Amino acid sequence: MKNLTLTLLLLCCVCQSFAQNTNAFNVKVIGKGEPIILIPGYSCSGEVWNETVDHLKSKYQLHVLTLAGFATVPPIPNENILQTVHDQIIQYVKDKKLSKPILIGHSLGAFMTLWLHSSEPDLFGKSICLDGVPFISAIFNPTATAESLKQDPKFNKAVVIQNFINLPTEGYIANMTTAMAYQVNDTVRARQIATWSFQSDRRTLGSTMVEMATTDLRPVLPKIKQNILILASIFESKENSVKVYGKQYELLPNKTLIVANSKHFIMYDQPEWFYAQIDAFLSKGNQ
Repeated sequence: MKNLTLTLLLLCCVCQSFAQNTNAFNVKVIGKGEPIILIPGYSCSGEVWNETVDHLKSKYQLHVLTLAGFATVPPIPNENILQTVHDQIIQYVKDKKLSKPILIGHSLGAFMTLWLHSSEPDLFGKSICLDGVPFISAIFNPTATAESLKQDPKFNKAVVIQNFINLPTEGYIANMTTAMAYQVNDTVRARQIATWSFQSDRRTLGSTMVEMATTDLRPVLPKIKQNILILASIFESKENSVKVYGKQYELLPNKTLIVANSKHFIMYDQPEWFYAQIDAFLSKGNQ
């Protein structure tokens, strides 16, 4: 009897573990009103949106995501993690019967925003892409194609994942904090972002990096029907940002591109400017 009880307990634990690991994201719902889904960037917790949530929660129902494997959220075992995130967000909107939710995505979250819109043009409302692009690899190599990168050994997923696994734990946060100084002004914010990266699943970090780098959404941008506000950071200079982001989003029909005087984490570096831009955009209605 004791052995049977122990076996049942172990089975329950295993079942619970599998159930947790099938969720491609965690979500927190805050506020009431028109729905907005906030999608954070690479390795970040949904807490990256805390101040944005405080700004918007009196008027909107906010669905704040943290993707599986990022920060403290358990990873999923799927081979194509971002595809699973994409599919489950669509299913979440349908299951919750959300009426044309607005998407606000940062970095990888902006990439996901474009992907969702191109897959389901009538499911989502107007949206905001915060310093993210449809094909990040072309920023550094304009001649790159998704297919050529998939054949490049530098983008071999198994190798990249192993490189992340091999990163030493000692000094990780300190080194990442130094690296984040190029993406955000505030050192406290930089350390928080570095900590989220440290807490993230190494396999997920490697896999999602390769998945995004080898996926080119530019050809599907014409499918997007809704208005998209693109808020870009300074990439060498404001003029260069306009050129680079303009080229990335060239095929997007309904867009507004504005360059912030900011590094990558615009919501941290220029919060009041950011709030003014999103307020003005959202106040025009869900068109």
